[in-house]
Amino acid sequence: MTVTIGRRELLAALGGAAAAWPRVLRAQQLPMPVIGFLSSASPAAWAPYVTAFQQGLGEAGYVEGQNVTIEYRWAGTDYARLPMLAADLVRRHVAVIVAVGGSAPASAAKAATTTLPIVFSTGGDPVRLGLVASLNRPGGNATGVSVLLAEMEGKRLGLLRDMVPTAHLIAVLLNPRSPVSASELKDIHQAARAVGQQIHILNASSEQDLDAAFASLAQLGAGALLVGSDPFFNSRRGYLVSLAARYAIPAIYEGREHTIAGGLMSYGTRLTEGYHQVGVYAARILNGAKPADLPVFQLTKFEFVINLKTAKALGLDVPLRLQEIADEVIE
Repeated sequence: MTVTIGRRELLAALGGAAAAWPRVLRAQQLPMPVIGFLSSASPAAWAPYVTAFQQGLGEAGYVEGQNVTIEYRWAGTDYARLPMLAADLVRRHVAVIVAVGGSAPASAAKAATTTLPIVFSTGGDPVRLGLVASLNRPGGNATGVSVLLAEMEGKRLGLLRDMVPTAHLIAVLLNPRSPVSASELKDIHQAARAVGQQIHILNASSEQDLDAAFASLAQLGAGALLVGSDPFFNSRRGYLVSLAARYAIPAIYEGREHTIAGGLMSYGTRLTEGYHQVGVYAARILNGAKPADLPVFQLTKFEFVINLKTAKALGLDVPLRLQEIADEVIE
């Protein structure tokens, strides 16, 4: 069958198509929104978390390189560089700053701008840190995710005592450069006093400090080690686990990544879930939401993970009660 198109219809069709061309061209020429990704850590150590963040963005249809650009700024656990990196993102007028890897990036971003939207992930209390006015009503230009890692030191101390009840002295490893180190120190002293546990604080903010800290464990006669929650310790998790094995010291860490790497046990929230939610919030802001209207998201699921292979290598008999309450047991 032959369809005949009249001259008037043809001109109308061509005119409609021509009218649509500028709209298509304008859509193609619109610049992609830019997310500034500010982290205290390094790309290699943070790869799983970046993937989780990108998946959160992807749920809203944002794909890096296709319809959104991400400008990464890594401090490499040198917290002193964060203010400079945050200021650079502000100068670039990014659409939103994602500040992750502990409380230091969030504080640096907050100090750098009062207007650009900020989505943070922090292990400390964001209200206490001055990032938001309240969890439900953040106010200002920042919101994000509270992973509560730094608030769990008392719980980790209790689990470590249950695992190594003969440890008369427990060493605690903290990073003095962390913005939450003071509150961590206060919490751990309070938890130790409550149960009558003798502790000794060791400080480290470099691999040389880690070597020195572990070398002093034998001299101290410490029977166990609590590793504080800090991006530096997370980024050096493989090195920490190897030192604990070399010195045969039972240790508890902040996250399951340490236990999977060979650490004895860990207790904390799953960081990948927090970074996924950061991606979700960043996408909502790109779509027009305001940080002040997005309540701080709190991770409420905590995981207790035990590595039985490591316990055996240390000559430890893991109490059945601990195995029963563990969320995951690695054999």
